[in-house]
Amino acid sequence: MEKTDSLKVVQKLQIYIEQQLQSPITLLDLAREAGYSPWHIGRMFREVTGKSPFEYIRRRRLTQAALLMRDNKRKVLDVALDFEFDSQEGFTRAFSREFGISPYQYYKKSPPIRLFLPEKAYDTYRSLYYVRNRKEKTVNKMKTIFVQVIERPERKALVKRGKEASEYFKYCEEAGCDVWDILSSVKEALYEPIGMWMPKAMRAGGSEYIQGVEVPLNYSNSVPEGFELIDLPACQMMVFQGEPYEDERFADAIDEVWQHIEQFQPETYGYQWAVEDAPRFQLAPMGYRGYIEARPVRKIIDN
Repeated sequence: MEKTDSLKVVQKLQIYIEQQLQSPITLLDLAREAGYSPWHIGRMFREVTGKSPFEYIRRRRLTQAALLMRDNKRKVLDVALDFEFDSQEGFTRAFSREFGISPYQYYKKSPPIRLFLPEKAYDTYRSLYYVRNRKEKTVNKMKTIFVQVIERPERKALVKRGKEASEYFKYCEEAGCDVWDILSSVKEALYEPIGMWMPKAMRAGGSEYIQGVEVPLNYSNSVPEGFELIDLPACQMMVFQGEPYEDERFADAIDEVWQHIEQFQPETYGYQWAVEDAPRFQLAPMGYRGYIEARPVRKIIDN
């Protein structure tokens, strides 16, 4: 079986697993869903994700249980039973091994932890696809790009720096591809995690490209090892959002927005680029909403 075929099978099973996390899931269930033997399912799943189906299911259940306790303050016993654990003791042992903190401690304080997010299983494949296809393809038809200006108040960001990276894939080599897993767990996050290109004055000897999540000025929860809190100034950001796209063509969708930005003249609308005022940032590429990226701008004041 071709690797791309295995990827599609496992992707289908990941969707099925997400829908069944609070119900019993057996290897035979996965085999029936995909139309392959249990042996083939186990082999393909480990080949694509690096984990057995049961390890993957257990880690996804623990992550969803953590988010349920963080956001809804559900009791530990209730959450354990919701996610197919036989007892609170067994859930506590598994949760503590996974996150390095007991469920009760997490229920009380909800510090940042390393979640297990399903899309991370595809980073290697997506990286190879991106590097290979971006060199080979050109965008022939410019798509519609939605543009708006937003105000960002003074705030902080919980970030992890790289060393010399100026783009995502080099950053993954330097800082790891699991930074998003921790950022996504931050209870106090103002918005979703973002990738940022830092102005020279804000790099503090680190990389241009970093990842982080914006938090309030009064953020007081713990800072994970290797991360830091930085100040972000109030600023204006011009946000560019492309059309929805099929997930497998995310590289083209990014290029379409970048080409539009390169040709865009903010002066037409009374603004100018202000690259040193704040970080340029991108949201995680998701086909259903189109690729989104924002650049700092400043209102042109007439004399």
